[in-house]
Amino acid sequence: MKIKDRYIAKTLLNYTLVVMIVWLSIYSFFNFLSELNSVGKAKYTILEAFQYIVLQMPEVAYDQASALILLGCILGMGHLATTGQLLIFRVSGVSVFKITWLTIKNAMLFLLILILVGETLAPTLTQYAESNRSSALGQDSFSETQNGFWIRDGDSFINIENNIDGSIYRGITLIEVNKENKVERVISSDSGFFDGKSINLNDADIFSIKNKNKIENISFKERFEYEKGVSFDQDLISSIEKEPKDLSTFKIIKQIQFLTENKLRAEIFEVELFKRLVKPVTLLAMILIAMLFIFGSTRDITLGRKIFLGVAIGLTFELISRISGALSLSYEFSPFLSSFIPPLLAIIIAIMILINKSTHS
Repeated sequence: MKIKDRYIAKTLLNYTLVVMIVWLSIYSFFNFLSELNSVGKAKYTILEAFQYIVLQMPEVAYDQASALILLGCILGMGHLATTGQLLIFRVSGVSVFKITWLTIKNAMLFLLILILVGETLAPTLTQYAESNRSSALGQDSFSETQNGFWIRDGDSFINIENNIDGSIYRGITLIEVNKENKVERVISSDSGFFDGKSINLNDADIFSIKNKNKIENISFKERFEYEKGVSFDQDLISSIEKEPKDLSTFKIIKQIQFLTENKLRAEIFEVELFKRLVKPVTLLAMILIAMLFIFGSTRDITLGRKIFLGVAIGLTFELISRISGALSLSYEFSPFLSSFIPPLLAIIIAIMILINKSTHS
């Protein structure tokens, strides 16, 4: 890498780091002020509130990655432009396209680091932070899993009224259907447990349905244990009651596979998956759009205003990309197409304009 290339890369990385540190500091400060309302309750101290905020920083950085990287790169380019260094680089033979490529390369490197942090470290730290906070406040750490759920597994519909801790259940009902989707058996129990491979019902009542309307009660007086093998595992059960945005990409893919195999709707998970997969493409489109303003004509508009417009339009584009995902759910568009078409079109148009500027500068 040439000295000029290294200098541009260093400038962009430095500004991106500064933007991220400043944003995380502001975000954490206001969240810490909010947490002060809980300090003093049970065993929740200022130190634990501070720890709770700090442990959430990786998740916040990952969630806001595109906007932070865009702002850092554009401010870095703005610094090079206002100090005259960008003009010197261009006069010395560095093309608009080359400068744009260096900006994109550094942005993608930073994004890759944040994706690795967001998919590996962030979920663990966030879960630990929430669990530690609940414990310090004297709350049940499993309070989020107390609600029941419905799930389909092959030819069975399973209803759990209360999921105590992910393995102990209360109020279990299994509905087994035949190939014609007609109910054949209903098994119910007041309690049971999940061992990772099967649901075990204590003192189960079994009702067999024959000839459509005739119900035969089997062993109603003499109850016994009943074991039902299932294809899902503990991770999938834990994922059921979480929002797709709170799951890792691996768990989202696993959830989609399970739902698809059981002929259930998986669109909400597909939208979240494609939103993550399209993140590098969206960031690329945002940077290209912003660069059009950086290298635009300076006769009618100041550089500062151009940077502001570039960032504003780039962020607006990201907002539009997110809205398109929600619209795909409402109007049943393909999540893949609604996620990838807008940024790809923006990239093609921006590259054509930048190539034209590069060849005529």
